[in-house]
This record gives sequence, structure tokens and C-alpha cells, in this order.
Amino acid sequence: MPRATVRVFPSPDAIGEHLAERLLARIETARASGARFVLGCPTGRTPRPTYGAMARRLAKKPQDLSRVVLVMMDEYLVRAGGEGFDYAPPDKPWSCHHFARAEIADCLNAGLAPAQRLPPESLWFPDPHHPDAYDASIAELGGIDFFILASGASDGHVAFNPPGSARGSRTRIIQLSEETRRDNLQTFPAFGALANVPSHGISVGIDTIASAKESAMIVWGSGKRLTLSRMQRAVRYEPDWPATVIHECRIGEILADTDAAEPPDAS
Repeated sequence: MPRATVRVFPSPDAIGEHLAERLLARIETARASGARFVLGCPTGRTPRPTYGAMARRLAKKPQDLSRVVLVMMDEYLVRAGGEGFDYAPPDKPWSCHHFARAEIADCLNAGLAPAQRLPPESLWFPDPHHPDAYDASIAELGGIDFFILASGASDGHVAFNPPGSARGSRTRIIQLSEETRRDNLQTFPAFGALANVPSHGISVGIDTIASAKESAMIVWGSGKRLTLSRMQRAVRYEPDWPATVIHECRIGEILADTDAAEPPDAS
């Protein structure tokens, strides 16, 4: 398995423009051949420049997204009574359902004719009542064509996979680490306080990510210097820093900005 390469861009927006151009070209190629394009997506700050760049390009030059499937990485969970879990309320601004609808699907669809739009049923989330079904459904689609990835700043988590996650892990319910919850509080200030960040989530696993046909790990900002350094030092998956899964991907690349590419101890 070749080690993932690192490309450095001048800004988060430059990363977004680069990846948006690449993804929209791949989507069009799939459409022209009559195939679906299955895109793995995170929520949060890191991918916002990419989704924004895709939306701006589609507004200027519309293209057909009707055969795109968005496979979302994770969602917060709340107790459902007894021992079970349900999705967090989808109207909460911090919920992944809300983000996927408002900041991905609605923005991409805004400049498109109805027949070109990403349909609601093509926005996928893992079901907390049947976690195993997610990987099976992805396999039935032929796998994920491209996975956009993001890494936690403090502990290298990817999706909700905490340090110690097994290389063979798949979609499952996870108790969120305090580091992950603190990172998510920073991403979504609407939580208000750490106590309001859910303690559990459902997440794709490390093997789910590594099984994608192609992946790009986005890291930008000075807060991501440590995780970029850890990924650069690794040559394969290291369970104590889950973002190193990028080295297990068949085609993997790390896209960083100049702030993230500075040494971790730089001022």
C-alpha cells in the first residue's frame, strides 16, 4: 500500500477549489457512463470550503447530481429509552442531519433544475438500530468512490473513531471521547457547553473508510499542525492516531494549507 502524499495549498479556500473541481469532474464522468457516484462526506468546519466551492461552481455551470449518493460519516445519538439510541433531533443546528441538508444538499441543489438535483433519498446516514446494514448497503452500491476525510485536532479521531479503534472496525455505535466532544463543541458553538455535547454517536469504521476507492484527508489551520505531523510520520494505520487510516486507502492524499504545514511547535 503506497504511503499517502501531502499537497500544500495557500489557504483552506484553495484546497476547497482544488477538490471541488476534482469531484465535479469525477461526478460528470460517472454520469456520462450511466453510473452512480458515491461520495463519503464529513460534517463540520474542515469540509466547508469544499462544499462551498462545489456550490459556487454549480451555480455558474450546472450539472446533473441526480445519480450522486452522499454517504455521511456519522451522527450524534440520544438515548431512546431502555438501552437503545435514536438520532439526535435533526432540527438542531449541530446535528449531522441538519448540516448535511442545509450546508451540503440544499447548497449544491440551489442552482440546479429539479431534474438535476441531488434527491433526498440519496442522503444516507447509518441507522443506530441496524449499524451493520450501512456497510452492506455501501457494498451493494459498489463501494464509496471518493471519501472526503477530516481529522480531529487533539487526538486524531476520524469520523467518531477514537484512538484505539481497530483497523478492521466497521460502522458501529461509539461512546465519544472527551477530546472528540471538545473538538465538536468548538465546531458547533450552538452546543453551548461540553455537557450538552452528546456522549454517543454512530460512525463508519476504520475499515469502512479504508475500503473507499479514493480518499483525501483535509487539514487546515494552525490547530491541525499536530495531526498533520502525526500523519506525515506514519507509514500505515496507527490505532493511537486514527487519521493515519489515510495510508491504508487505495488512493489517498493529504491536502493541507500552509498554516497546518508549519511545524507543530511553531508560533
